[in-house]
Amino acid sequence: MQARNQKRNTQKRNGRFRRIRAVWRDTLLLVREFIRPLLYFMLAIVGGGLLYYLLAREFNEAVGSRSLVEATYQVLGLTFLQPLGDNLPDHWPLQLFYFIMPLIGISILAQGLADFGILFFNRHERSKEWEMAVASTFQDHIVLVGLGHLGYRVTQKLYELDRDVSVIELNPEDDLIVEAQAMGIPVLKDDARREVALKGAGVPKARAIILCTQNDSMNLQIAFKARRLNPQIRVVLRIFDDDFGQSLQEQFGFRAMSATGMAAPTFAAAAADVDVTRPITVEGEALSLARLKLSGKSGLLDCSVSEIEQNYDVSVVLLREDGRSDFHPAGERTLQPNQVLGVLGGPEQINRLVDANNDR
Repeated sequence: MQARNQKRNTQKRNGRFRRIRAVWRDTLLLVREFIRPLLYFMLAIVGGGLLYYLLAREFNEAVGSRSLVEATYQVLGLTFLQPLGDNLPDHWPLQLFYFIMPLIGISILAQGLADFGILFFNRHERSKEWEMAVASTFQDHIVLVGLGHLGYRVTQKLYELDRDVSVIELNPEDDLIVEAQAMGIPVLKDDARREVALKGAGVPKARAIILCTQNDSMNLQIAFKARRLNPQIRVVLRIFDDDFGQSLQEQFGFRAMSATGMAAPTFAAAAADVDVTRPITVEGEALSLARLKLSGKSGLLDCSVSEIEQNYDVSVVLLREDGRSDFHPAGERTLQPNQVLGVLGGPEQINRLVDANNDR
């Protein structure tokens, strides 16, 4: 019970961190979008200051002719209706600055602030370009293609595993988009067969791609394009023909899974660098073998084999260390970094174990 409560508290804490990280990433992108009008504003002030300086010297005006800095400051003041001095210049070219600069400067800033406000307060109405901008901030993330019911469940599991995810879906359901974006997950409304869509979702920098569409040939086409963009990417795809899926795994290294025989947690675990076998049914229960490597930051370190079995409802069938395999290790044996753990369990149980292994 204590371990379960500790796990629940850890998940809540990780959820808060994910939301903070998503808001921070979102805010940085908003600031980046606001930089453009600021640059335009600065260009208008500097360019207008240079032009005012040249004209002031030409007409021997008292204000603005002594230095370029003074002229630039005068133009900046004019933008906010605060000129140097109370009198208009004597020559009409300089007088135009008193009427034009406020319109130019304030319109640029107002447009920038309006766009910033729309993007900030209308987070669910952003364009595909914005979703691509969010995805461009990801590194070593997971790309998911196909936000149907299976794809959404896989996305939820990856979110629970604290993985960054970007999604591509040509015709997504509105409620699924809202729920995915509420988790800070960008959803690109595009055809994943287009390389520009895969690049927009960050495939060249991604760790893995999961293909959940119901079209086997489309999944294969996207898989090969993803491998061409990123030869090291891990490919997990939905295949309805189990024999064909086995051939794909042997020839190309794709993790091909049947949606009828695999649950969403298994798809998520396979994309999270966990080897999971196809399930077998024992007395109506779908069971798979999973292989996990323990890092120095794993949340399973210092747990005993018996604690793993009791807390996660799995059976530990292998513990490998320094090239030696221990089948059915003793219950009091504790887990250490760089060990490989082999377990037998259901999809939900394996998913919980993977979640703990990735705990920070």
